[in-house]
Amino acid sequence: MSENRIYHLGLYEKALPPSLSYMEKLRMCGQCGFDHMELSIDETSEKISRLYEKGTATTLRRAITETGIPISTLCLSAHRKFPLGSHSSTIRLHSLDLLKRAAELAAESGIWLIQLAGYDVYYEEHDEQMFFCENLQQAVAFADQYGISMGFETMETPFMDTVEKAVKYVRLANSSRLGLYPDIGNLQNAAVLYGCLTAEDLRAGEGHIYAAHLKETKPGIYRNLLPGTGHTDYSGCLRELWRQGVRTFTGELWYQGKSDAAVLLQQASAFLRNKIESVSITMERP
Repeated sequence: MSENRIYHLGLYEKALPPSLSYMEKLRMCGQCGFDHMELSIDETSEKISRLYEKGTATTLRRAITETGIPISTLCLSAHRKFPLGSHSSTIRLHSLDLLKRAAELAAESGIWLIQLAGYDVYYEEHDEQMFFCENLQQAVAFADQYGISMGFETMETPFMDTVEKAVKYVRLANSSRLGLYPDIGNLQNAAVLYGCLTAEDLRAGEGHIYAAHLKETKPGIYRNLLPGTGHTDYSGCLRELWRQGVRTFTGELWYQGKSDAAVLLQQASAFLRNKIESVSITMERP
């Protein structure tokens, strides 16, 4: 990262070709203009196995040292399939085990922030949040145990699709280890749905927002869009986030098998940096 920059722009791992090794992914991440990579632990067996294989942290640390590109954050979207609020006690126990192992991996790899998917349940019928709230306290205990932070992502389902909804659970947990890691693309779709402004919703989380996902969306579409091709209000969101002191951002994109993937990532990096730096210049000007 340039010494003149006072922010970090990361890249979601799934934006990179899955066939690459960790070292190759980190190298490509840096070559395409990003400062760090966000590790993905999604609901697939391949990604979840990273939490159970011996040597994962050692391999990550070696790749970080060799490339000079850190892995600063971890997206734990495996909770979509194994949610904290599941009606099944077996699934809830597995959910907590995933969380504990993710916290351990983060601590051993130098990752400071885990993004938690804001789902009470996903594939089950939503009714009440008793189990979710109970397990939230255990999540905080893991964060304390391993000395890392966790932040809720605002999702595409009504349970936690706004910062205003998410911050209620942060306050319930009442821990400096648990905050918010909102997705501004998801927030934009929610803003259209509810007839509000994303910047106003972000204001509801002031003092609790650790980082933000920068993602493009359109009404009803939540992924696989390039920055600038949808309706995400980057400038409005970034102004509010910058005002709150948020300086960690992650470009959330997906690899779609195109031969010009590196070029598209370079363009995405340039687009996102332009948005961030335009806001930072305006906000920092005396």
